[in-house]
Amino acid sequence: MATRAKRRRVAGPVGGDADPDPDPVAGFLSWCRRVGLELSPKVAVSRQGTVAGYGMVARESVQPGELLFAVPRAALLSQHTCSIGGLLEQERGALQSQSGWVPLLLALLHELQAPASPWSPYFAMWPELGRLEHPMFWPEEERRRLLQGTGVPEAVEKDLANIRSEYYSIVLPFMEAHPDLFSPRVRSLELYHQLVALVMAYSFQEPLEEEEDEKEPNSPLMVPAADILNHLANHNANLEYSPNCLRMVATQPIPKGHEIFNTYGQMANWQLIHMYGFVEPYPDNTDDTADIQMVTVREAALLGTKVEAERLLLYERWDFLCKLEMVGEEGAFVIGREEVLTEEELTTTLKVLCMPAEEFREFKDQDGWGDDKREEESLTVTNIPRLKASWRQLLRDSVLLTLQTYATDLKSEQDLLSNKEVYTKLSSREQQALQVRYGQKMILHQLLELTS
Repeated sequence: MATRAKRRRVAGPVGGDADPDPDPVAGFLSWCRRVGLELSPKVAVSRQGTVAGYGMVARESVQPGELLFAVPRAALLSQHTCSIGGLLEQERGALQSQSGWVPLLLALLHELQAPASPWSPYFAMWPELGRLEHPMFWPEEERRRLLQGTGVPEAVEKDLANIRSEYYSIVLPFMEAHPDLFSPRVRSLELYHQLVALVMAYSFQEPLEEEEDEKEPNSPLMVPAADILNHLANHNANLEYSPNCLRMVATQPIPKGHEIFNTYGQMANWQLIHMYGFVEPYPDNTDDTADIQMVTVREAALLGTKVEAERLLLYERWDFLCKLEMVGEEGAFVIGREEVLTEEELTTTLKVLCMPAEEFREFKDQDGWGDDKREEESLTVTNIPRLKASWRQLLRDSVLLTLQTYATDLKSEQDLLSNKEVYTKLSSREQQALQVRYGQKMILHQLLELTS
């Protein structure tokens, strides 16, 4: 089952002395009634019968299509609805950043320390900020040791650098320019880190309409009640956006007493632990994937060259793939349990790196538009054995190189997972990291079998 940071009260207004609410759920439900957030009588917010801290449980059986709750747009917490929305809009140009999250984060920093914030009962339902379990809060040595090879340490290092840069170049100067709106106790890089993790895990991003595809993505927003639901790949509810409110609707029959799960999207376990601080144990996460770094395929191809002329030709082929925007130095081929999510990129790369030199010259002259339609039109995991022998060999060599990036092999992971006594003695972080590594290695080993 999916779990994430247990929800405990955020300690009053940040830095304040307010005693924790003895019953935050009652306060939250009272607030919901005041702001017009309607919960179906068939659902309950509860700690009982949930996979992690607070969750939502069916009090009666629910049918697909039934409304579970509706959140009016005025109850959403965003850069537009907060009490400093006018100022944030006025300063929008100065608050632009790579993440696009700065205005919401400033809204949260202000509202958290405002003694009379209208969202205080909602904040009482948040997890305790100092106990978030994202890998960005793990000691670096532990993060590298447990998650080496998974892609998580690299993603976290980028996050930490971006957060630090954003805080000191944009956020802190803005707070210092408005000391009446931001007390000294919220001018803290540590608190900013925690709020970034909270936004990462608990915010929602409204999808663009089809005709708006060219626009910048919508800014994230906090959706009270919706963020109480835990995640499962095989979820039974879904959030729908309409002009006046956001509606959580059942997508499957939900028996009485069962937990209601939303989906945070199609997320591999490495993405779940990176962004939310939890994983789905193997084999529950049907959306799990393994990455093969694009440069690893180049490295595997280079190992197959014997003379300098072959190496030069291989780099020429790689540069051509870069020109076609099929590969990049930081990109990855993404393989799921049943499908290749980067099908076009992987097919084109195997084709270009494996084709005879004369054929490549012709292919290059035509800017990648060949007449040859003999290749498989669709590259799925199951038809890998039918690929050309040279393609299979290059893919196999790339998988073997990828497996070398982990600190442990598949057998040692299997031994840990199959021994319940040993597994239960592992720390929560060790268990979560083990599930990430094991899921990825199972996909990679499946590729080894299919390419042999």
